[in-house]
Amino acid sequence: MMNITQDLVKLIRLTGDRAKLDAKANGTYIVYKTPEGQIVREYSTGKIEKMNEQDFTHE
Repeated sequence: MMNITQDLVKLIRLTGDRAKLDAKANGTYIVYKTPEGQIVREYSTGKIEKMNEQDFTHE
């Protein structure tokens, strides 16, 4: 069971790394939740910007 968990953790990490590479190549950003529960945008420049609830609305 431990190998499955380790494989899953590795796959998640690789997916995040790939998302960062794609964002850099396309001049965009990735969005994720920090361990503290804050939703942030991370730009390819390394700039991290906290998102507010109004950032999630699509009106």
